Amino acid sequence: MFGCKCFYWNSISDSFPSQPKSFSLPSQLPQWPQGQGFATGRIPFGELEVLNITKFECVWSYCPPNEKTKGATFYRPVDIPDGFFSLGHYCQPNDQPLRGYVVVARDVGHNCRGEKHLPALAKPVSYSLIWSSDNLREEIHDGYYFWLPLAPEGYRATGFVVSNDPDMPSLEAVRCVRDDLTETCETYSMILKAPFCVWSTRPCDRGMMGKGVSVGTFFCSSHLSSGGKLNIACLKNLDSTLQAMPNLDQIHALIKHYGPTVSFHPKEKYLPSSVSWFFKNGALLYKKGGRVGEAIDSNGSNLPNGGNNDGEYWIDLSDDDQSKYLKNGDIESAELYVHVKPALGGTFTDIAMWVFCPFNGPATLKLGLLNIPLGKIGQHVGDWEHFTLRVSNFSGELWSIYFSQHSGGEWVDAYDLEYTEGNKAIIYSSKCGHASFPHPGSYFQGSHVVGIRNDAGWSNLLVDSSVKYQIVAAEYLGENSVIEPSWLQFMREWGPTIEYQSKAELDKIVGALPMFIRFSVENMFDKLPLELYGEEGPTGPKEKNNWFGDERW
Repeated sequence: MFGCKCFYWNSISDSFPSQPKSFSLPSQLPQWPQGQGFATGRIPFGELEVLNITKFECVWSYCPPNEKTKGATFYRPVDIPDGFFSLGHYCQPNDQPLRGYVVVARDVGHNCRGEKHLPALAKPVSYSLIWSSDNLREEIHDGYYFWLPLAPEGYRATGFVVSNDPDMPSLEAVRCVRDDLTETCETYSMILKAPFCVWSTRPCDRGMMGKGVSVGTFFCSSHLSSGGKLNIACLKNLDSTLQAMPNLDQIHALIKHYGPTVSFHPKEKYLPSSVSWFFKNGALLYKKGGRVGEAIDSNGSNLPNGGNNDGEYWIDLSDDDQSKYLKNGDIESAELYVHVKPALGGTFTDIAMWVFCPFNGPATLKLGLLNIPLGKIGQHVGDWEHFTLRVSNFSGELWSIYFSQHSGGEWVDAYDLEYTEGNKAIIYSSKCGHASFPHPGSYFQGSHVVGIRNDAGWSNLLVDSSVKYQIVAAEYLGENSVIEPSWLQFMREWGPTIEYQSKAELDKIVGALPMFIRFSVENMFDKLPLELYGEEGPTGPKEKNNWFGDERW
């Protein structure tokens, strides 16, 4: 199929991937608790006001004849309200249900034209033809053309225009944005590799303080490499008040509506607990040079706060039988610790949910059909893991969930998640290591032949984050809105440095393997997360780089 004249609505079709516990895509609440600008459909950016368009008209759908790839479809936004202007067209792979958006904008500068005294938006002066389907060898009845808007001086284009006419598009088809209202963007995932290259984009400036806003448009090039600086930009939110972020009542409503259920593996020995349970039942604070640990108050008030991980203090278990009890955790006391923060310039809200396990179990090496327990390797006291819900501030819709997996992770779109109770996704926590996965199964760090096993499955060992949670931080609400618990300020290690987790211990195990498989295992080590054979103990949530920064994606 090379062309289409059909009209597409941005709705979820029945062509979802098979999901063993899926019921339906989560629906947003018909009305969120009252607040300033969350889920109202429009977000002020200072001189610009923007909204999401999720209704599209298909311009061109390309399906490669060799079917090695699924191809992609290109859309133009439709039903744009009066006064708003398109900033570019949209593209997505053909193997996904249509569920995207592009941002449209209008100038609300009210004679505030910045330092350059120019309007926020301007028409392009012309277009540059980037690629045409006339270059294809296949016989195509209609031609399709990809145009880069050429911005006037002081402005930048934020997306491309696709047409089926060899003549230049109308200068009214799109708007360029004054350059001080834009940020640099970068390519993210490849959408189409042939007959020419198309990528999704994301702001370079991300994280809690980042002002970059994804426009939802794509980048295209006739070359496989996107090169250095892109010739399109993303938007910048200059409204420091972040009016579209949810207030505290709306945060609670979001968690109660979308809060996932965490399923631990049916054979999991090392279950989660609350932090207070961990402290009450024997966790001890140690100081460098001391031999006896100090009991920790249930809220962590006697832990040293602030500073950095200087090795002066750490948390550990006692050497008696109580430590065995502590390692097993207490799932009845477990709760999710929630950090709420702006994402993508305040157009999304990230709800990071941290789960605490008193102990991380040992790793298992998969070697062909063999499973080799790695003894003490991989185990440590005080395991902090997390997943993150990304919610649209335009609509209040759950957009995706980030699954943290040791030293990396992945974003999974809402349509590809499994759900229980309709609106609540399932988070599968892997056996012993507690990494998060969107579906049950065996996941491998390395390869299916030689790798570290991460087994995840459904069980009755569940924690419902929509009920059992505590909001521990939401900095954008102000200092007095959420009181951070004392233990969150402990910036040192929640488990001691463990010498037996060194690379040398792994080398001993590998050395005992038959010679013909030793080489494959040794090569695999380069692909393993550093914490598997690192010597430093784990740190708490606020010490992680994704507390203030973006997730690793």
